[in-house]
Order: sequence, then C-alpha cells, then structure tokens
Amino acid sequence: MRLTNLQIKGSMKRILALFLCLLVPTVVFASNNGYRVIYDGGSLPNAKTGDPLNLKLGDKDIHFSYARGGKEAIDIPASAITEISYGQDVHRRVGAAIGLAAVTFGIGGLLALTKSKRHFVGLTWQDGDKKGGFAMQCDENDYRGVLAGLEGITGKKAVDSDAMTVKN
Repeated sequence: MRLTNLQIKGSMKRILALFLCLLVPTVVFASNNGYRVIYDGGSLPNAKTGDPLNLKLGDKDIHFSYARGGKEAIDIPASAITEISYGQDVHRRVGAAIGLAAVTFGIGGLLALTKSKRHFVGLTWQDGDKKGGFAMQCDENDYRGVLAGLEGITGKKAVDSDAMTVKN
C-alpha cells in the first residue's frame, strides 16, 4: 500500500491538530495563577528597580518571588497590610516619535500624539516590629486584577494616589 502526497499531508495535519489539542490545555493549567509585576522601589530585600517579580495571592498571604530563578522574595501576611495605593504615570512618546520621524516624517508626527500609561500599585505593611513598603508596576491588562485581589484578601480599599492633593 502506497500513500499519496495528499494522504501524507492530511495525516500530518491531523497529528499537528492532536498535538496542539494536548499542548494548549497543558500550558494553560501549568500556569502559576499569579501576576508578573516590575519592582519599582521600596524595602524589598535584594531587589533592584526594574526587577521582574511574580505575585501570587494566597488565602491569607501575598507571595512575591523573583521571576529570574524563582527564589522567594517576601511573604506578607494579608493582615499586616496597612495601605494599598494606586497611581498612573502618563507620558507622551516623544522619544519614539523623534526616532520614527527620522525615517518617516508623517508617522513620527502621529506617534507624538499618542500617550502611554503605566500603572503602579503600592503596598505598605507592619507585621509586629517589621515595617515595609514598596511600589510595583503592573501590566495594563493585570492591574485591575491585582488591585481586586489585594483588596479582597486584605479587606482594605485601594487609595488613588493621583486623586490625593498635597497642601503646603
């Protein structure tokens, strides 16, 4: 029995489809059910500004681990959280527009009109005599989930730091 090219291609497509059907659920269920955040500064030991962290929300704890190596950064009891804050940093993409304008003038001008937002979430805590706090940058698709999860675990409402006014 000799297989034709058409039969071989059909068999390969079936094998590929079966492989993808098995691979996709495995990847989805193997995820860490956490969030990827970027450390922006504070009292986290051995962390530098810009370091990627993994955030996992437990039942009564908030777990941070370093994304590179998976080493545990800090565990914070939810009952120790004293404040959750949220803020945005909005800036225009002038640098990218200048770079693109050098190649194509019209598109670079349009890019200068666009804005980018960065979403920051801050945590402060006091666990006995241990005090700490830090800020983290969240992805624009994840920050609402991070805030909702932190509010749910701690029972504290996030404070919008952009709405706060400083009076001299």
